[in-house]
Amino acid sequence: MQDVEGPPPGVYGTSPIERLRATKAQVGARWTSLRQIVEQQRPMTVRQVFYQATVHNLVEKTEAGYRKVQQALAEMRRAGVLPYDWIADNTRWQRKPRTFSSIEQALNDTARLYRKSLWYDAEAYVEIWLEKDALAGVLLPIKDQYDVALMVTRSYSSLSFLHSAASEMADLDVPTFIYHFGDFDPSGVNAGQKIEQTLREMAPNAVIHFERVAVTEQQISEMSLPTRPTKSTDTRSKGFGDISVELDAIAPDTLRGLAEEVIQRHLPADQLDILMIAEREERRLLRGLVGMARRQLAENSDA
Repeated sequence: MQDVEGPPPGVYGTSPIERLRATKAQVGARWTSLRQIVEQQRPMTVRQVFYQATVHNLVEKTEAGYRKVQQALAEMRRAGVLPYDWIADNTRWQRKPRTFSSIEQALNDTARLYRKSLWYDAEAYVEIWLEKDALAGVLLPIKDQYDVALMVTRSYSSLSFLHSAASEMADLDVPTFIYHFGDFDPSGVNAGQKIEQTLREMAPNAVIHFERVAVTEQQISEMSLPTRPTKSTDTRSKGFGDISVELDAIAPDTLRGLAEEVIQRHLPADQLDILMIAEREERRLLRGLVGMARRQLAENSDA
């Protein structure tokens, strides 16, 4: 079944030109170029690959161009040309309880997965808020590396989601820094503003700093980001401007770099390196406990 992460209706417009079917050589060249794009910046969403493909003039910036990229990526993965995990898709997931075949396996997994809290003694609490679920996989490596919460809002957040977040912020003894990533369009900008407003209302005594990291007007100009017409059907479009830009238009490596930069503002120099050294030593101690437990289980079974 072909991936169905498609563009919003009418985003790119239609091409008035009837194009001829691509030759095998042209398809092969497109596959090579698409693989190079993904390999350099993986993991990427299909839409991110599409935007990079338009920048490299591989396809036209239309719905037809998006479908070409979508189909090519699906065929490349089926053919073994492109690893499946290079394309991020966080919109589909499963729930499954974590189980173990034995106490030994549970202890081994604990030692292997053990993470030391990077923010335990920090003077700030940091969260990354992301408008698009599909892009979560792109920022997961940064979230994991720096031990920060990644809050996926899917545009406008529910009151329950915001209340839960605000309650946690209200209980903190340090200020909260929220860094928001969203589309530059009327709804995307307004959604971020509503998140900030509601959190402040629900946690009036918390110290909350809110910053929109992407997409900004300055980034659109400096990065020469692909634009689309602002939807006139959006009730918030009045006075916004003629162009809009999707968050997906920013290259994945750049997105990860933006997230990393704002997180590092709150970490003392070399703290991550020091923590990783301590983490390795504590993992070693945990593995020692695994050995002790194994010997104890063996003695009990022989008794």
